[in-house]
Amino acid sequence: MSNEQQDVQVEEVSKAVEGEVETTQAEQAEVEQAKVQDEVQDEVQDEVQDEVQAKLSDLEAKLAASEAKVKEQQDSVIRAKAEVDNMRRRTAQDIEKAHKFALEKFAGELLPVADNLERALQAADKENEALVPMIEGVELTLKSFEASLSKFGIEVVSPEQGEPLNPELHQAMSMLPNPDVAPNAIIDCLQKGYTLNGRLLRPAMVIVSAAGGVDTQA
Repeated sequence: MSNEQQDVQVEEVSKAVEGEVETTQAEQAEVEQAKVQDEVQDEVQDEVQDEVQAKLSDLEAKLAASEAKVKEQQDSVIRAKAEVDNMRRRTAQDIEKAHKFALEKFAGELLPVADNLERALQAADKENEALVPMIEGVELTLKSFEASLSKFGIEVVSPEQGEPLNPELHQAMSMLPNPDVAPNAIIDCLQKGYTLNGRLLRPAMVIVSAAGGVDTQA
């Protein structure tokens, strides 16, 4: 083989090697470029996900705050309604009490009138025929007076003999031994008591039997 042919072959081989090298470099460049693109896409996706997650967290926090505010306002409305209802109920009770017991002081001033009529009947000589019409008139006056009091919720407390002592309605003025009645039972009523719409105006003053035969004066 001549020198010229050898040179031609060497040149062809060199070109082939250079072509392969260029191809390899191009492929490597494409691989590197694709890798870089993938990395950039990953970074972009991470940034987008972080941003979306941050916005979601912010929206969730705002939603929770709004729900808490709504619940607080609902609780405030419920409390306000309960307070209004309580105020209305207390006002109604106060008005009812005012209606029931507005006459308490006035009624207290009337009780001595009934007491005086009672004393007049007790002191009257019922054997004296000349006094019978007057006595009957006083009795009618007392009954009429008590009936008028009853119309306004004022009731007489007049315990009977043998009735047990009730501290809510009776006031024991003295204790006497009496074998015919049980201990702490009423022997006699010295002065009637009165109630106004169920509330005690004045207790009935009574004498009660003493336990064990003890004689005690109040």
